[in-house]
Amino acid sequence: MAPRRTAAFFDLDKTIIARSSSMAFSKPFQAGGLISRRAVLRSAYAQFVFAVGGADHDQMEKMRQFLSQLCAGWDVATVRDIVAETLHHVIDPMVYDEAVSLIEEHKAAGRDVVIVSSSGAEVVEPIGAMLGADQVVATRLEIVDGKYTGTIEYYAYAEEKARAIEQLAAEHGYDLDECYAYSDSITDVHMLQVVGHPFAVNPDKELRKVAVTNDWPVLVFSKPVALRSRMTAKPTLAALAVGGALTVGGLLWATARRRRAAV
Repeated sequence: MAPRRTAAFFDLDKTIIARSSSMAFSKPFQAGGLISRRAVLRSAYAQFVFAVGGADHDQMEKMRQFLSQLCAGWDVATVRDIVAETLHHVIDPMVYDEAVSLIEEHKAAGRDVVIVSSSGAEVVEPIGAMLGADQVVATRLEIVDGKYTGTIEYYAYAEEKARAIEQLAAEHGYDLDECYAYSDSITDVHMLQVVGHPFAVNPDKELRKVAVTNDWPVLVFSKPVALRSRMTAKPTLAALAVGGALTVGGLLWATARRRRAAV
C-alpha cells in the first residue's frame, strides 16, 4: 500500500513572521484613507503587546472586536489593492529565515505546506503565495455589495484551527500521526496536539510549559530575511492573493532543538 500523504501546518504570526500580519498593514491602510491616525496608534500599541508577550484570550477577543468593527464599510477592492501594492514592503522585513528554510525542507521531503492563521485571508493568502504554500486556512469577514459588514464569517482561532486541520486531513488523505505543526501561542495548543510532530516556535510562557511537559521540541526563530529573494510565488496562489476577507484575527498574542530532525 502506498504511504499516505503528509503535511506541515504553520501558524503565521510570530511563527513565520515576527509581528502581527493584520496590524502590519495599519499604515498602508491609513495612507489609503481607510483608518485614522488614532487607529494606527492603537494598532501600534497592539503590536507592542504582541511582541513583548502575546495576548490572553480576553485581550484577543477585545482586539478581534475592535478590528471587525473598524473595517465595517470598507471597500473590498480598495483593501485588496492596498495589500497587493504594499505586500513586499510590509512583510519582507518580518519573515524569519529559519521558517523559510524549514518550509523548503518540508517541501523537499514531499510534504504539503499549509498556513493556518487567525489573520485574514486577503493578507494570509498572498503571504502563502510568496512562501509557496499549498493551502491556506484564514479568517474571513462577511462581504455584502462589495463592502465588509464587520461580521465575522469564519474565525480560524483556537480549537477551530485543529478542526480545520482534521478536515483537511480527511479531504486530502493526510496521515496526521506523521504530520508536523508549528506555533508560538498557547491558543494553538489544540492545533499542535492533533499532529504527531508538534513544535513550539518562539513560544509564549504558557505554551513553553506545555512543550516542556510533553517533551515537544522548542525552536527559536530570530533572523529576518527578504522573502522576495528566497521564494517564488506560485501563480495559482498568487491569483488568490486578492481573494478573501478582511484581516481580523492576527493578534494571537528557547533554545532551538531538533529543527533538522523535523524532516
